[in-house]
Order: sequence, then structure tokens, then C-alpha cells
Amino acid sequence: MMRLGPSLHRIGSDIVAVYLVDTAEGVTVIDAGLAGQWRELTAELEAMGRSLVDIRGVVLTHGDTDHIGFAERLRRDHGVPIHVHEADAARARGEVASKPEWGHMKVGPTARFLWYALRNSGLRTTPLTEVVAVRDGDVLDLPGAPRVIGMPGHSPGSIAIHVPIADAVFVGDALTTRHVLTGALGPQPAPFTDDPAEALASLRRLEGLGATWVLPGHGTPWNRGVDEAVREVSEAAAASGS
Repeated sequence: MMRLGPSLHRIGSDIVAVYLVDTAEGVTVIDAGLAGQWRELTAELEAMGRSLVDIRGVVLTHGDTDHIGFAERLRRDHGVPIHVHEADAARARGEVASKPEWGHMKVGPTARFLWYALRNSGLRTTPLTEVVAVRDGDVLDLPGAPRVIGMPGHSPGSIAIHVPIADAVFVGDALTTRHVLTGALGPQPAPFTDDPAEALASLRRLEGLGATWVLPGHGTPWNRGVDEAVREVSEAAAASGS
């Protein structure tokens, strides 16, 4: 668990991360990680002087299973609306599955990723029953006024979420700063991507945002600015031939 700024918290780890935006109006949760990270969510809320009743909504960067972990529990048991891009709604509901290439991997980092997922109930993900569909350009009526930026590539409905009050853009798997299959560090293309070329092209949509924090679903929080992150991902892609 980690406090990144006055309005910005992270739970989870560099393997699978979830973010909380804390404002006077309540809390917005970005992604819902793995089901077993529920206990970290409640512990972090308590440390913030908050509780589950303060969560006004969850925004998913996409519909993959390692990002929707405790979302349905929040929706079903606590009435929290779950927002996801309309193109990933069926994915979040478990109606369609992704079939990405795994690509290059190393035994150690891959084993750590799989073990972390198993320990946090990664095989017991409950698909969503209901979602609130969002589109590119939407500004959501949630704490921090998160703005949706369409980032197709990793999945058809991948988005980034810009929250100016937190000086942050949450990028899900549009990029990573720690490759879960190789252990490589620094901004780079994320694995398990449906269309790597499209994902790389979508990164240009982040340029000029001015956000200091770039916060991926997997990897160390990045605080050297969004333009530098995009530049390094593009360099890493070119170097790997992807």
C-alpha cells in the first residue's frame, strides 16, 4: 500500500496495482485488480479515514480479469457503479475472452506473476453483471472528475483516465513499467496485448496532457511526466522490433 500524493493512493504491488483517488466528494477507484486484494482495499480506506461507503464509483481501464477482481463485489454488495468502455463491456461481463500472444518471457518473473495472481484469488474472478458504459471524451460525475481517453490496442475498449486533481493519468495496460513476463523495468509495451501496433499508436493520445504521474496496472508508478513515458515506450518498442 502506498500514498503517492494528497489525493492519490495505490494498493497492490508492482505486479498488479489498484489506485484510489480521494477527494472531499468521496473516493474513485481505478481498476479492481484481483479478488484477493479486497483486504488491502479495506485496510487502505481505513488508513485514509474512509470506508466502503465513501466509494462513489470504479473506473476500469479495460475488462481483463486481473483488473476486475473485486468490482462485482463492490457493485453487488455496496451498490458501487462500475464504469468501463462500451467496447470492453462484454469482456468485463465474461462474455468474450481475450486471446493475446504471450510473447517473450522468462521463467522467474512469469512464475512470480502467476504465483501472485494465485495467492490473490486470480482464478476466482467474478465477472460483472452490470456495467456503466463510457466513451472516449466522457468526463465522469465521480470524485476527481475523471476524463476518459480511448486507448484501443491492448483491448478494443482500453482507456486511460486523466484526473487533474491528482496530477495523474491511469493507463492500465496501455503501457507497463515492469514487464510481468520478463521482469524488464521502465516504460515499455505491455504483454497480453491484442493489437500491439494499435496500442503503440494510441499512446500519442496522451502527449501534452501535462500529468506528472503515469500509473500503470503493472509496474512502478512513474512520476517523470507523461511525454517522457510515451517517448521511452516508443524507444523500447523500436529496440525490440515490436
